[in-house]
Amino acid sequence: MATDTAPPAAPDGADASRYVQPAIDVAELAALLDGKYAEIRGLVRTNLAEYSSILEEAETMTRDEFRERVKEVVVEMASTGQTGMGFPEEYGGGGDIGASVAAFETLAYGDLSVLVKVGVQFGLFGGAILQLGTEEHHKAYLPDLITGRLMGCFAMTETGHGSNVQALGTVATYDVATQEFVITTRGEQARKDYIGNAAKHAEVAVVFAQLEVGGTSEGVHAFVVPIREDGRPCAGVRIEDDGAKMGLNGVDNGRLWFDGVRVPRTALLNRFADVTAAGVYESEIENPNRRFFTMLGTLVQGRVCVGGAGINAAKVALTIAVKYALQRRQFEASSEDEEELLLDYGMHQRRLFPLLARTYALHFAQEVVASQLHDVFSGPPSAESDDDQARRELESRAAGTKALGTWHATRTIQECREACGGAGYLAVNRFAALKADTDVFTTFEGDNHVLLQLVAKGLLTDYASEFEDMDQFGMVRFVAGMAVETVIEKTNVHKLLERIKDVLPGGDQWDQEAGLLDPDYQLAMLRFREEHMLAGVARRLKRGIDQDMNPGVVFSRVQDHVIAAADAHVERLVLEAFVAKARALPEGDLKVAVNLLCDLHALTTIEADRAWFMEHGRLTVVRSKAISREINSLCRKIRPLAGDLVDAFDVPVEMLRSPDLVRG
Repeated sequence: MATDTAPPAAPDGADASRYVQPAIDVAELAALLDGKYAEIRGLVRTNLAEYSSILEEAETMTRDEFRERVKEVVVEMASTGQTGMGFPEEYGGGGDIGASVAAFETLAYGDLSVLVKVGVQFGLFGGAILQLGTEEHHKAYLPDLITGRLMGCFAMTETGHGSNVQALGTVATYDVATQEFVITTRGEQARKDYIGNAAKHAEVAVVFAQLEVGGTSEGVHAFVVPIREDGRPCAGVRIEDDGAKMGLNGVDNGRLWFDGVRVPRTALLNRFADVTAAGVYESEIENPNRRFFTMLGTLVQGRVCVGGAGINAAKVALTIAVKYALQRRQFEASSEDEEELLLDYGMHQRRLFPLLARTYALHFAQEVVASQLHDVFSGPPSAESDDDQARRELESRAAGTKALGTWHATRTIQECREACGGAGYLAVNRFAALKADTDVFTTFEGDNHVLLQLVAKGLLTDYASEFEDMDQFGMVRFVAGMAVETVIEKTNVHKLLERIKDVLPGGDQWDQEAGLLDPDYQLAMLRFREEHMLAGVARRLKRGIDQDMNPGVVFSRVQDHVIAAADAHVERLVLEAFVAKARALPEGDLKVAVNLLCDLHALTTIEADRAWFMEHGRLTVVRSKAISREINSLCRKIRPLAGDLVDAFDVPVEMLRSPDLVRG
């Protein structure tokens, strides 16, 4: 239990006399958060503590020295097995994708340059060879890359084509005479950019390029291309350092150009498509769009991992800020003899506790998507349609959770920095590195707004399978047909209200009479918002098409609505995951505490969008004010538990640094 706590705060209203303040067993809550991979997370924590000096080294070394130190730490960690958990056992891995995600997430408690270099080497480079290659590639590369003997990079992003991977400008032309692919950068906009490991350490790159066979373009494919030999660029390869960045300066990001670089036919990662020696293109997936999205879908683990890393970075910030607020005093607010603890101020609680509750919510949502990832890529084969559906659901959920998780990290770290005042501005207290190093999380592994468009596409796919193989504009063109009619019909507001009333009896006043702390009411509110927004998007798209507007113009005009609908969908999934976790707990203090957090998260989510709920008749002024009062009451109840709630994150004390902030 926290040693310095306020008296238990009873809730407002008639139930005050019956309220009993719960007590938290920190070890029990930590075990709940660590889940089935507690042992793996423990190994990573031990490794982090051993390399804790790197947090200070990041501030004192030159950029080149720090890059070498980060590489050294990554290779040493690889020897413990923590970075190879997701690779097949026959090549030296652990054979457990779920364990791999758990290890990566936990690594976010430490220096984030180490985390990102691990992600580049083992997640992106290694993951591409594992998921896009065949046994020949696995035997040739996996044993050495798992140990760090072979360093590589993932060369997808181009200067002129960030998120639009289908339009990449790098070209791989098949030469029948030599049975080689010729890799060429066609123009400055086609240079590979921001590529981790490229500037200094990578010897090999997985290069994504437009495949041309016999004068025909077959779309984007991946190739294994040597870029360095004995530390020097290979013939035809030009490498340039991206230079200093906002953060993550222990990662050597660079640019790559290819001038007629030749690689053998076997360099094509050919799990989904191949080119025969005679120059015949072959693929079991006939539809080129489906083939492209299938290839990219196998790389979804990166998004899952980045989302989890962002959530865990937020845990570090909250641990520091809450511990600081439990020992820092300011002003004699309630006593003439002693100044008040920061955390006893209602505004300080309002600033930190909703973020703490949302961190728990996102943790459990991340747990769901990580489990789905493990099942999809590790489970036994299923019927093709079932497998396709599971993959689509995973891609959508991974995209949405990554977006919300990384935005949350950015917001939380900033608020926690401010909550620590001037002390939070000192580098020793970690916020400088946390802010700088996590800022890019919102745009790598997919810009968050683009990812939410993917989520919206997935929502429409649920209603009409024809959407599945369409790009953005193809989807828009199709909305004039049955798909949109189906969406509108399925999300009909009147039918939705009937479904909600079945869950929460109360006639037309269901949303005014249900208890604010009833999880069914909370979920119903988010479900109503989600489905209402989706129906609105469908109607606006169809109206634009019916008016013969250009599909691109139609989409641009409703893009904000598309993003809002996707965001509402993911918010509902997050709350569902939290409610399910809370309901599954046995009766006792732990369940009471988790329910307090769940209620706080649900009500602050509704409060944050109270204008929308009022506009659409689901929230009166009186009830809106009641929600705000209930949130304040929940914050007071959580106050005595705050220290235990952050202790349960189990951030190694060596990773907190912050000697002045967390000494209490």
